[in-house]
Amino acid sequence: MQDLMGHVRAAAEKYNMINEGDRIAVGVSGGKDSMYLLYALAMMRRYYPRKYEIVALTADPCFNGVQTDYSEIEALCREWNVEYRIRRTDLGKIIFEDRKEENPCSLCARMRRGILHDMAKEAGCQKIALGHHFDDAVQTFLMNLFYGGKIGCFSPKSYLSRKDLYLIRPLVFCEEADIRRAVNRAKLPVVKSGCPADGVTARQDTADLITTLEKQFPDLRHKVMGAMERADVDGWGGDTE
Repeated sequence: MQDLMGHVRAAAEKYNMINEGDRIAVGVSGGKDSMYLLYALAMMRRYYPRKYEIVALTADPCFNGVQTDYSEIEALCREWNVEYRIRRTDLGKIIFEDRKEENPCSLCARMRRGILHDMAKEAGCQKIALGHHFDDAVQTFLMNLFYGGKIGCFSPKSYLSRKDLYLIRPLVFCEEADIRRAVNRAKLPVVKSGCPADGVTARQDTADLITTLEKQFPDLRHKVMGAMERADVDGWGGDTE
């Protein structure tokens, strides 16, 4: 657990993610990654040299017209002295009933991000922390290459000028398997996604391909990450801002 927290701090420092007095919104879907992100940033407040506040934000898609139960997360936020805000939405209905999207993930992600951006501004936050981790970064790089024919990835830290918000991803040095183990050890509550497309995505196909390729090319994921850092793809070389 301490090693993983060290990775979070290393990412925060390398990419200058946290400044003195920041009020940071933490996007919480209820999945293991966002739950570990919330845990890590809540615990790191105790010793990080720059003082900051966090606010947990959840945009409930209400898949199949059902409101998701986040009561365990609410209880945890009270225990950790973290403000928690939930917004119920019609995302599930819009995407799967009204528009009947065949490839819903991209639209859902964009719409959910827009809601979180608005919630963050309403909460007085200057930054939003998202739960994308090491494996997400490698998968995104390869998906951009294989599906889009381009070199690129999301950035560890980026600025949205139209919203005057920074997006930060403190888990980018944390591997998914380590996050899963940490969540289990800490007994953090995880809310199962009600999404009809859960687990049937291009991202999952890419993750499966990487697993297959690593049998022939050991340490492939770390080599991809190293290449992104050395080439400074989309800010992965470091942020001195």
